[in-house]
Amino acid sequence: MNNKKVGIIGAGAFGSAIAKILGQKEIDTVIWSFTEKGADDINNKRENSEFLPGVKIPECVRATTDIVEAATGRDYLILATPSLFLVDTLKQILMVPDILEGETLIATITKGFAPGKNGPQFILDTLENYLPGFYKGNLVYISGPSHAEEIGAGKITGLISASSNPRNSIEFRELLSSPNMRLFSSLDIIGVQTCAALKNVIAIAFGILDALKETTGQVGDNTESFLFAAGLNEIQLLGKSLGSTHPETFTSIAGVGDLDVTCRSQYGRNRRFGRDIVLKRIHEQFKGIDDLIEHIGSIGYLPEGAIAAQYAVVLGEKNNLKLPIIKLVYSILNREIKPEEAINLFLS
Repeated sequence: MNNKKVGIIGAGAFGSAIAKILGQKEIDTVIWSFTEKGADDINNKRENSEFLPGVKIPECVRATTDIVEAATGRDYLILATPSLFLVDTLKQILMVPDILEGETLIATITKGFAPGKNGPQFILDTLENYLPGFYKGNLVYISGPSHAEEIGAGKITGLISASSNPRNSIEFRELLSSPNMRLFSSLDIIGVQTCAALKNVIAIAFGILDALKETTGQVGDNTESFLFAAGLNEIQLLGKSLGSTHPETFTSIAGVGDLDVTCRSQYGRNRRFGRDIVLKRIHEQFKGIDDLIEHIGSIGYLPEGAIAAQYAVVLGEKNNLKLPIIKLVYSILNREIKPEEAINLFLS
């Protein structure tokens, strides 16, 4: 048994996939599940049947519904909750002695933005606002083209481990690297976080376009590549404006790599949401984007891009940027325009 101890806060698909990787390396891992059923399935069936069915969770991974237990006595902690619930989850573990003393290294795989006093802010900034001062500049952000279903199935995957502290980046790089998963270090925490949040917005647009491909003669493979490239430009434009330090971030696996898999993969929730907007009119049950976000749990899956779209529009306006694709997604979700109108509006 490896002598490292890891806690994972969040037993969704990605948290469970990471738990499998750690378990295969015989690392003592505790994963926090919000539900009793989730914890029982992992502990007794060795499977997260709700979020990652068919993937065997190794015996050295233990699940608990006690979040403090999952965060106590851990050398490493990985926060894997959706952005909507990140702050409420974090508040529950702030008094854990290992965290109070700064003895636990912390990383997050949460993608998106979070609300702040002066508007939307990055995930790491949000965490730093609540965690003890020791963690400022020492947190790690993990991202990249990585659907949990494929990680769980042992498909070869590449990730970015980004941190202002190179040593901590390397710590998590070595912790999570396995025969089928490779991690690469980055200092560009702003660029990597921007890519991780906005790729979900572009994937909604891609899903809308993908569905329109079936219903209109205007849309084809050329159109999808047009959207993909234009979307990447918007991600880079906002990232640079917010302080990204490395232009190559946007052409790396954190940028174009993650955007590609999110837009094109069958597992992409945001792509699926875009298709459901056209084919099922799923957004029409909500009055607008605020109502959608408030009741997002009723959709049955979590399209993080809907939340990111609202924040991205605010950030774009604050920085005097033109982000037409992101604004179109926002306008569709806010019931201002119909998805069928988006193509001509984009071209104009």
